[in-house]
Amino acid sequence: MTSSDFQGTQVRDRSIGDLIRDARNLNAAEVEQVLSYQREHGVRFGEAAVLLGLASPDDVLNALAQQFHYPVVTSENAGKISAELVTLLEPFSARAEAIRAARSQLMMRLNKPDAGRHGIAIVSPDTGDGKTYFAANLAVSLAQLGGRTLLVDADLRSPRQHEVFQVPNSAGLSSLLSGRAENQVIQAVESVPGLFVLPAGSLPPNPLELIERAAFGLLMRELVAKFDHVVVDTAAVSHGADACVAASRCGAAVLLARKNQNTLVALQEIATALSGGSTQVLGTVFNEQ
Repeated sequence: MTSSDFQGTQVRDRSIGDLIRDARNLNAAEVEQVLSYQREHGVRFGEAAVLLGLASPDDVLNALAQQFHYPVVTSENAGKISAELVTLLEPFSARAEAIRAARSQLMMRLNKPDAGRHGIAIVSPDTGDGKTYFAANLAVSLAQLGGRTLLVDADLRSPRQHEVFQVPNSAGLSSLLSGRAENQVIQAVESVPGLFVLPAGSLPPNPLELIERAAFGLLMRELVAKFDHVVVDTAAVSHGADACVAASRCGAAVLLARKNQNTLVALQEIATALSGGSTQVLGTVFNEQ
């Protein structure tokens, strides 16, 4: 066990009350006031402290985050995070729960003994299906499990992950594949411990050719070896073969479809194309928004 593991265990062993007391520097009289209110009204320590004005809801969230090693967003920094990241901003909402349910299904399929290590390409028929939204939230939810998660924006036609996570996009995947990357292009996401983003970088005139290069396959093998989870956002299939090629380099893919927008025939054709490229199709996610 490392020192950080020991410290994490110490935090989890402490009660919510202890964490709130230390965060707010409550004195003995204030703690007793909270405990009395707690006993009298049958509420939790955190609720009592908030109702008495001795703590804020953010204090309770922070204490929970420390105890369960789970990143949360407080009202203080919520404005700095994209509204699309529901797994951060609305962790207890139906939309966030749907993302976590999809994550669980994917993990069951990927964690089979003979499954091997794969990246997960997110593939959809058209622009506007919600592919970027799903890829971003899936990456956040995977990072919330612990370990290191990388989100790769391989949509070299209309990338958006740098906007969602508010990271620079001057250099990225296109720079790596064209041999022009000079600095570190994989960037940590401050609001989500363990999450990293490789943005698309400058838009190239030859996106498909870059994705088809052997360098992309080599890069994916390296990334899958270095990170616990690798999620890859791709260009819409309607733009060309980019997504299917990227998925073949990842080894696994999730097909995303939008309710009342994508046809079953189109989805079947994409699934056939993916399978023909030796890509394991993990399943289909329907976006009902």
